[in-house]
Amino acid sequence: MMAMLKSIMRGYSVMSRDKADTLLLLGSTLLVLAPHSLHLPAWVSLLCLATLSWRALITLGGRRMPSSLLVLPLAAGAMLGVLQTYHTIFGKDPGVAMLVMLVAFKMLEMHARRDLFVVVFLCFFLTLTNFFYSQSIGMGLMTGLAVLALLTTQLSFQYAGQVPPLRRRVRTAATVLALAAPLALVLFVVFPRVQGPLWGMPSDARTGRTGLSDDMSPGNLSNLAQSEAVVFRAHFTDPAPAQSQLYWRAIVLDHFDGRTWTRTPGARAARYATARTPGLVATGPALRYDVTLEPLGNRWLYALDMPRRAPDLGVNPSRMSPEAELSSIVPVDQRLRYDAVSQLHYTLQGGTDLPDAARWLQLPPGRNPRTLAAGLALAAEGAPVKRVNAVLQRFRSEPFVYTLEPPLLGANPVDEFLFATRAGFCEHYSSAFVVLMRAAGVPARVVTGYQGGDTNPVDGYLTVRQSDAHAWAEVWLGPLGWVRVDPTAAVAPERVQRSLASAIPPAPPFGIAELGGLMNFSNDPNGILAQLRYHFSAVNNGWNQWVLNYTPARQRALVDTLTTGLSSWRSLGLLAMSVLLLWGAHAMRLRRRIDRIDALYSALCQRLGQQGYARLAGEGPTAYAARLAAAPFTPARHRALSQFLRCYSAYRYGPAAPAPDLYATMKNLLALCR
Repeated sequence: MMAMLKSIMRGYSVMSRDKADTLLLLGSTLLVLAPHSLHLPAWVSLLCLATLSWRALITLGGRRMPSSLLVLPLAAGAMLGVLQTYHTIFGKDPGVAMLVMLVAFKMLEMHARRDLFVVVFLCFFLTLTNFFYSQSIGMGLMTGLAVLALLTTQLSFQYAGQVPPLRRRVRTAATVLALAAPLALVLFVVFPRVQGPLWGMPSDARTGRTGLSDDMSPGNLSNLAQSEAVVFRAHFTDPAPAQSQLYWRAIVLDHFDGRTWTRTPGARAARYATARTPGLVATGPALRYDVTLEPLGNRWLYALDMPRRAPDLGVNPSRMSPEAELSSIVPVDQRLRYDAVSQLHYTLQGGTDLPDAARWLQLPPGRNPRTLAAGLALAAEGAPVKRVNAVLQRFRSEPFVYTLEPPLLGANPVDEFLFATRAGFCEHYSSAFVVLMRAAGVPARVVTGYQGGDTNPVDGYLTVRQSDAHAWAEVWLGPLGWVRVDPTAAVAPERVQRSLASAIPPAPPFGIAELGGLMNFSNDPNGILAQLRYHFSAVNNGWNQWVLNYTPARQRALVDTLTTGLSSWRSLGLLAMSVLLLWGAHAMRLRRRIDRIDALYSALCQRLGQQGYARLAGEGPTAYAARLAAAPFTPARHRALSQFLRCYSAYRYGPAAPAPDLYATMKNLLALCR
């Protein structure tokens, strides 16, 4: 590979100036367009690749550029293809597609040096559009590499005479980027920010994303649990609770039609008139933590069961329903961070009477008749607590199976699950349990959210993924109020105590158990692959926290902190002293970095100046040598002076890299010039 790269570099160095500049521009353009192939239609990427290849063949073969009569119809056809694909030419996706093809077709229409700069500036603009689709660290590194290539190309166009080697031009472009980085960092920190995502379009808020829905039916949570997408990350201020206590509450479902659980339709605004959980009595210490929610496009907020109050979201107010559901006023279409306080030990709406009890006992007539009969039989068990325990004991003792691939159910899904298939996921168990409780006269409801999470030992953040989606039940037990009951834990306790992977191990790939054990490194937290995964997750989380989640509120907090810290004369004096010390250290470092060969040249000029042959202002080494040829020196000194000044001229202004022993050679020549 290295030999191939060296041969390419040698071939590039012997090309004509125009060919070399054009091929460098083609390579830079390819780096800019490559990330767009991840989201553009395949025909657009293939068309751009064919166009760039066509332009490369024209350059290498020295052929003429195609006529405008050929290029214009091709471009018009491509624009019609965009219209046919997206059914519009307006918006983010069609706009980016047309801009990508505009850059590619411009390569076939370059007739002057001005056109080279047009393509470079178009590519600079096109690099920004990558962040419409991804703001990851990888995309940032890819964009930085593309910008470095574009700067190298632009610098190559600037040279009027001899062009330095490509390696030196790349180094110069990297220096330009390094000099611009501190200014960019300062602007990022202090430039006034607007409310909204770091990169995005207004239409992004309407794009669909995967997540919990407002209803639950057999199969929808098991499908969601197969996704490894991150939902949110949490960081605990207080000691983190055990895995079995990590129930992240989201949606409370009360209406059942025989198959699907939904929220009772009605006036939603009236249900969200509270900022604190109604009827909540704490029986233990509060738990404080913060949540960083990914942009899922819905309004749901997540908190440990039971949240004490709605979190403060700043300009996007949050709200809480009487059932302790948290949500925001507008959909969460950007990464959102909020502080939360929850109670793990509490009594919720305890008492002798439950308002609107009929709502929590509702069952559709004529559906799941065997389950309704079993519920009526449970009423003979006595107290509601005994009825709950009887159902849980049934799940433990009978051959129920916890699986991600349950069989399909018919018109009476609860009957078929309880009395026939006995295989299901958490939505099957929670639904059947609540139906049995209601049929037995115990108010009950379904709660959906997430259970568990994976704690990263590197940064201490707990990551909750779509695979942690879960459904459980709540029953009302009089003075005890609403009590959480997880029927899944009766069948698969390892699901609650550890994780989904512990309850349902993934099938080994290709049917090879040994290979499956090697690939499934997530169950070994001390393995090398698991540690790499944790470190990468920590770096990615840091990027999200400090770059993508740098909101106006966090900027104001930082500015207030800096203002408070710099308000005293002592702080200003320390800052000024630090700046002076850094400047002095930098100046001394520059003095130490003076070129040794330049120092030899300066010593020669100083010595000749003392002898009456001072170098004139603006006189280069070649002109200086021509004037010294008339001086009354010995032939040996003339030869040494001529050779010294010729070596220095080649070193300072020549295209080739200096010889390794040049300094020693010139030092010896300087000794002969006395």
